[in-house]
Amino acid sequence: MDHEMENEVTELLEVLYNTIADAWSVPLGKDKCMVNRESTLGLLDEIRAQLPIELAEAKRLVSAREEFVSNAKREADTIRKAAEEQARRLVDEQEITRVAKARANEILTNAENKARELMRAANEYVDDALRRTEEAVNAALNEIRQSRSRFRSLAGARPAVQVQDVEDADTEELTEE
Repeated sequence: MDHEMENEVTELLEVLYNTIADAWSVPLGKDKCMVNRESTLGLLDEIRAQLPIELAEAKRLVSAREEFVSNAKREADTIRKAAEEQARRLVDEQEITRVAKARANEILTNAENKARELMRAANEYVDDALRRTEEAVNAALNEIRQSRSRFRSLAGARPAVQVQDVEDADTEELTEE
């Protein structure tokens, strides 16, 4: 609203008020007074001319205020929806992260269990292979000892045994086995 117009109407109303307040009372009529008709009507005409302008300005200001409030509400609603969407996205991301961490822990635990199982199986295999190797080595060692013992007994019984006799004896032993 134009400040100048507001002052003008206010001033006109003030002049009208003072005119009536200062008017002469009518004899025997305490609530009645006499005013100059032309001057009072002139004031009222000026007020009436200014009021539509002021009312239009007031309506425009009310409309602008309502539009501002409506825009503010829309903007607040947009901000609220964006915040809700962001919060929902964060919750979804946190859930995805939680599920991924749980799955990663599960995979890691399974991998550790499989590694332990493979290690146990590998240890058993190596132990079994070493046991069989040890048994084979012991069997070979026993065979060597027996051969040596036979060799000594043959060599001690016939000191002048020819090489041919030793070879024949070894051939006999091999055919016996």
